[in-house]
Amino acid sequence: MKTLHLLIAILFTAVICQAQPVPPRPASPPPEMAKDPVNYVIRVEWKEAKTDPKFLELLTAEGQFDLNTIQKNSVKINNNEVPITLKFSGTLTPLEGEKGRLQLFLGRTVPYVTGTYAGSLGGTSSYSQLSVGLNSTFIVKFGKSQVIQSDENGEISVVVKRVEK
Repeated sequence: MKTLHLLIAILFTAVICQAQPVPPRPASPPPEMAKDPVNYVIRVEWKEAKTDPKFLELLTAEGQFDLNTIQKNSVKINNNEVPITLKFSGTLTPLEGEKGRLQLFLGRTVPYVTGTYAGSLGGTSSYSQLSVGLNSTFIVKFGKSQVIQSDENGEISVVVKRVEK
């Protein structure tokens, strides 16, 4: 009988403890309001000696982007037009204020002759393509053009603009 009274007392205590109100938690800071999604135009322009400037431009939101295309001018090897491919990829991360971090790769393929063969109908050439480019990370100020590479052959600049709705 004593065991039964003890068991009832323990159960009663457990029920009473469960029924006690939970003390309030300290106030937590309100969650940050989600930023409105924004689009950006990224334009890369390169100027080579004795030619008109060339550019790539794309519209993207923050995050990764990837563009593969063919350059307007091709290279002639043995009367064959060999295209030059362009690759523009990277990641855009907006920072505080009017700045962002841009990691990009801008590259192209450059065809080159690897061998020449003489035949009864004339000569032919074999070729390969070498991939060349710029891979860099830097801070951009939205709307302001920046030169990101320069040498005796020309220069490359980039501008990132926020597109307002």
